[in-house]
Amino acid sequence: MVCQHTSCLAAGSAEVLAAFQAVEEINVQVKASGCQGQCSCGPTVRILPEETWYCRIKPSDVPVIVAEHLVGGKRVEAKLNPRIHISLSF
Repeated sequence: MVCQHTSCLAAGSAEVLAAFQAVEEINVQVKASGCQGQCSCGPTVRILPEETWYCRIKPSDVPVIVAEHLVGGKRVEAKLNPRIHISLSF
């Protein structure tokens, strides 16, 4: 789900959505969404069903998310939303 609400749109989420939609080698549904409540962290990308939230995504981040997360099964730690995915390392 790629947020397409006001602040995410202003930060380039339409281009992020288009970049995900252009990927042909994955078998996932890419959908536009309304506000996901993370306006200060946009563009927001939410991967379901595991509830992985990525923030400040640019079109150039899409190939990395596809390769590492959607194909490889490993979250892209550098792009995780820190408000949702709290690091517990000390």
